[in-house]
Parts: sequence; structure tokens; C-alpha cells
Amino acid sequence: MSVRLQNGRPTKIHYSGDKPPWIASRLQDFFGMRDTPRIGADHTPLVVHLLAPNQRAVQTTTDLAGFWERLYPQVRRELMRRYPRHSWPEGP
Repeated sequence: MSVRLQNGRPTKIHYSGDKPPWIASRLQDFFGMRDTPRIGADHTPLVVHLLAPNQRAVQTTTDLAGFWERLYPQVRRELMRRYPRHSWPEGP
């Protein structure tokens, strides 16, 4: 099973035991998304693993809107230094 992100990229939903379902994709794939993707009739929020260009998680969240507001400015500064060739807009 997969979920399609706002940019059109399909992302596989992972299920592991008693943990909530989760997805992982590059941080840039979530630009423009305010709300955390949800699945099922009860609209369960997915745990989102936001990946840097090296495919390593820089943040894990179920509150995408809160991430953009509170944490992204700090993450952005760090990623801008490590990956200057990538676009890191102030208001994704």
C-alpha cells in the first residue's frame, strides 16, 4: 500500500508490529504540504520520516504543520550548509 504525496510521488506505507504506520521520503517531497498524510476510515496520521538528500532521517513527526512552524527553520539552516546545491525555501 502507498500514499501519493502532493508532488505526485507515491510513497510506500510501512507497517511494523504494534507501531503506527509510517512513510519516509525526502524533505523536499513534503514542500507545500501543511497536513500530515492520514489513512483509513479513522484518518490515522502517518508517522513521517523526513529525509535529507543523503536519505537519512533529519526529523520524524506526526505533526507536519508543527514541524514547518517550529523546527524547519533550524533544520533548514543545517541542511543549507550541508547541501548548498539544493533549494531550501523559507516557507515551504
